[in-house]
Amino acid sequence: MDIINGVSRFQSTVFPGQQDLFRKLAQDGQRPRTLMISCADSRVVPELITQSAPGELFVCRNAGNIVPPFAMKNGGVSSAVEYAVVALEVSDIVVCGHSDCGAMKAFFNPEALETMPNVKSWLAHSEPAFEVVKSCCGHMNEAEQIQALVLENVSIQLLHLQNHPSVAARMAQGKLALHGWFFDIESGEIRAQGPDGVFHTVSNDKPLPVAIPASRRVARSLAVEAA
Repeated sequence: MDIINGVSRFQSTVFPGQQDLFRKLAQDGQRPRTLMISCADSRVVPELITQSAPGELFVCRNAGNIVPPFAMKNGGVSSAVEYAVVALEVSDIVVCGHSDCGAMKAFFNPEALETMPNVKSWLAHSEPAFEVVKSCCGHMNEAEQIQALVLENVSIQLLHLQNHPSVAARMAQGKLALHGWFFDIESGEIRAQGPDGVFHTVSNDKPLPVAIPASRRVARSLAVEAA
């Protein structure tokens, strides 16, 4: 198996050069500053895209880079978000979609999901994004609509994130920013969503666009007029 050969190379050539780092991580624990929620697609590797070292990135991957709306029941993504925000106190959450996303393409070929009922149920969390594309992008061809759906799906998942209590509280404290990214597999380009909802190309000579910057919310008070 190629994967066994990879393990062997890691142990013999990679690990020795990073042994001090792994020893420190083993002894001191992890302190990542960013939670990245990306697609499980094998072509999307968060640590490679961001050039992050071990211990720098807390990663949650699933089909369609989905964040289900908060519910009082156990769920892998919701638990990962809660742990990252409450226990690890990450300062940033990135939802990263990508080109040629099979999960988003499935909306245009629903018959393919009939033999995958769990996948079909999971993708229902992206249904609002598909409805937006159907209602607003009918003039586009299918490839363009899929691209639009990938981007709209990222935006919808950012909305879902905000109704998680741990996220809402941390954002209100001004200690958490939310990011929406798009990764183009063929070009390696990253586009980041700005506060205006537009995805801008990321480059070293420009500030990183942030979908929802960290901003402390002043507690609201209700002014009652004297009768």
